Amino acid sequence: MAPTTEGKPHEHPLAQSPQCPRRRPAAPAAGPAPLLVQAVIGAGALGVLALWWTGTASVVGPAGWLTGAGRITGLLAGYACAVLVALMARVPLLDHALGTDRLARWHAAAGRYTVSLVLTHVLLIVWGYTLTSRSGVLHEATTLVLDYPDMLKATVGCVLLLGTGLVSARAARRRMSYETWHYLHFATYLALFLAFGHQLANGADFVGRRPAQLGWYALYGAVAALLVWYRFAVPVRRALRHRLRVVDVRPEAPGVVSVHLAGERLTELGARPGQFFRWRFLAPGLWWTANPYSLSAPPLPQHLRITVKAAGGHSAALARLRPGTRVWAEGPYGAFTEARRRAPKVLLLAGGVGITPLRTLFETLPGEVTLVYRARRPEDLALRAELDAIAAARGAAVHYCVDEPAAYAVPLTARALRQLVPDLAAHEVYLCGPPGMTDAARRALRGAGVPRHHIHHESFAF
Repeated sequence: MAPTTEGKPHEHPLAQSPQCPRRRPAAPAAGPAPLLVQAVIGAGALGVLALWWTGTASVVGPAGWLTGAGRITGLLAGYACAVLVALMARVPLLDHALGTDRLARWHAAAGRYTVSLVLTHVLLIVWGYTLTSRSGVLHEATTLVLDYPDMLKATVGCVLLLGTGLVSARAARRRMSYETWHYLHFATYLALFLAFGHQLANGADFVGRRPAQLGWYALYGAVAALLVWYRFAVPVRRALRHRLRVVDVRPEAPGVVSVHLAGERLTELGARPGQFFRWRFLAPGLWWTANPYSLSAPPLPQHLRITVKAAGGHSAALARLRPGTRVWAEGPYGAFTEARRRAPKVLLLAGGVGITPLRTLFETLPGEVTLVYRARRPEDLALRAELDAIAAARGAAVHYCVDEPAAYAVPLTARALRQLVPDLAAHEVYLCGPPGMTDAARRALRGAGVPRHHIHHESFAF
């Protein structure tokens, strides 16, 4: 291998490194924006609990305690459903402040809490009502479902929500494509629609309390408006305005292609280096889903580019796109941009196709920037000619690290990174690649003394 440092080629003893095991990357350190959003969510949960507190005169006996706990978990479950949808409504303010990765992790955690609260609510209410009526559990459950207002719809909604939770479990996700997993999630919207009515019709905390009812309508109405606007109306409006289309598809490495797109008034999108869009290609077999791909070149007024590795049916089909294919682009998304930078020196650490957002940052970040690019084989180093040209033009350092030939492979460790970047602890690090690589890299960076809040990463896991 021949890395480039200060724009000039030289040999480096750590020019190769091994492939890392695939694991989910650790969460980045929280900053002021995440803490503020968490505080707002927590305040909302306290407000929901206040509904129960102010609407409950006393709690007497086991049946009262069980029913009261069921009411509390039901209120929290209803609130969690609204938060669950809001986190994935693709609101630009949240996405750019927190980052898509963090929002996705919070959404996954909220989903687990929501399912747990829903199950607990159902069990406690049925148990509490059974003790009150002195009847059997099955009889009471049947009575609740068939005789109480909107309970049959709520039961169907509960089943849909639990089914969505099951397909979101890690073991199930591994067995399905991103597209299938994505569309099964739309069942969540139907589940919440079906379950909404029973909250106001049967909830003791809402019956006869008009302010509480109006507040609940306002909460769900605001979330629904955000969802409809940002996930449906905005993409359609932008597709009609910017008229994106494919102009060329070029191979970059084995199984890797760059898709060049042209459009009108693209500066209005406000895209920044490091961000991504969700792309919907209006071609047979592709139009029905929008997949996330990062920009692999700085955005231009009439040109965008993505670079994609064939890792599934959708990404593999992009190599067969024809010029003129219309494209809908949702975004830009992500906080993996220059705005995160705080230190004067920057290390860009890429693995595989994770080079795409880092290639844009390598060209545009000011100051002292070093790039370390890891791949399986030399021929897998996509965009290498461009990276060499950028390094030469700005006098920057780029190190290429591959697994093969195995004789040169070394572990991805703190010692290895320090030899590549001697003053590593003084750098801000942007990290992007497969989950296993990013997980190992984070451990190595922390071992090399890089502060946790100086490590920024973008994950390709769903």
